Order: sequence, then C-alpha cells, then structure tokens
Amino acid sequence: MTGVPASAAGGSSKTGPAGQASTVGPAGPSKAGSPKAGGDEAGVPGGGKSPRGGKIAAAAVNQASVWNIANLLTMLRLVLVPAFVALMLADGGYDPAWRSFAWAAFAVAMITDLFDGHLARAYNLVTDFGKIADPIADKAIMGAALICLSALGDLPWWVTGVILGRELGITLLRFIVIRYGVIPASRGGKLKTLTQGVAVGMYILALTGWLATLRWWVMAAAVVLTVVTGLDYVRQAIVLRRRGIAARKAASEETEA
Repeated sequence: MTGVPASAAGGSSKTGPAGQASTVGPAGPSKAGSPKAGGDEAGVPGGGKSPRGGKIAAAAVNQASVWNIANLLTMLRLVLVPAFVALMLADGGYDPAWRSFAWAAFAVAMITDLFDGHLARAYNLVTDFGKIADPIADKAIMGAALICLSALGDLPWWVTGVILGRELGITLLRFIVIRYGVIPASRGGKLKTLTQGVAVGMYILALTGWLATLRWWVMAAAVVLTVVTGLDYVRQAIVLRRRGIAARKAASEETEA
C-alpha cells in the first residue's frame, strides 16, 4: 500500500506486540486513530479554541471597542456642550473675547462631527453607543448654540424653531420608518449641516460691517436648505414605507400560496 512514510512526518514506524502499527513522534508514542491524533492538548479537533472560549474573547473585544477613537470624539462633543454654553453666556453674553472662546468650542465640536462618523465606518468602529450618542451630540451642540443666540437677541426665535423642529422631526421620522429601512443621508443634508455650522459660527462671533450682513445671507441659505432637505426626507420616508408595505404584502401572499 502506497502512503507517506512515518519518518517523513517527523516520526518512525514500529510494530507493536500485537502487530498493530504505532507512531513515535516528538510528543511520544500514540496509537494511530487515538483521540490525540490530529488534535491539540485540550482535545479540540484541528487545534482550534473551544466555542466557549471564543465567545468570551468576542465579548471582551466588543466591550473594549466602545472606547475607540470615533466614540471618544463623540464623547468630546457631549462634554463641549455645557462648556460652550458657559462660555457663550459669560459676562452677560456680549463680551467679544468670551464669544471667541465659545466659537472655538463650537468649531471643535463641528470638526469632530465631520470625522467621527467617517472613522467609524472606515475602520469598522461602529458601535451601538455611537449610533445613539452621535446624533444626540450633533443635535445638542447645534441646539445649544441656536437657543443661546436667540436668548441673547442675536437670532430670531423663529429661525431656531424652524431648524430645531426640522432636526427633531426628521430624527423621529427615521425611527418611525426604520422597520421598513434606513433613510440614507443625502448630499443636500450634508450641505445643510455644513451651511448651518458656518452660519451659526458666524453669529457666535461678534461680527460687524459687511461680515454681519454676510452672515445673515448664509443663515438664510441654511434655513432654505433646512426646509428643502426636510421635505425631501419626508418624501423618502413615504416612498420607503410604501415599498416596505408592498414587499411584506407580496411575501405574505407568496407564503399563503
């Protein structure tokens, strides 16, 4: 019979007292077909880890993954919200120096907003914590800035109402239609976020002259984009819901047939 010599496998072939072939290798003699053959010392075939050990290791990785760079940036934005409000309202809220510090805090929050989501998706750092905390941090810093500006008389309350109403409404709408699918972020929505950030940042600073006029036009563009993209999200939600209902109905009819 043709086969691989035992010497080629790192051992030698011997014949036992009963004429049964046995193999002598580095780990000592063991009969062919014994439980140890082809396994590790723990007796798991193929030398793999036990299922229980794999689950424990996976759980440890999942727990550690919460403290990744994307989530840390989100946490930083949450911490910056009360710091921003304190700086914004310091010394009555009209001191140019304190407003500059408040603008710096707001700018850091907006910049981290651009990076944390990208890092989470690019490096597979998406966690349940990030999914919940990221939109909360976004709405918190923008809402705090708008409310502070309106409370100080720098921005009309109706502008704050339109922007915050749209943001909260679309967030609620996403949760309502999530059973049918996810409404993706559009280019218009990203442009809206950028325009809002620039406009609010210009209002935080104590600008005068033509810059004060320019910020009014930037805020007007932000309000228009806020309304237009909000209506587009409503349209997408209606289409997504109709398709989801149709798909469920078709699946139900196929099952009954």
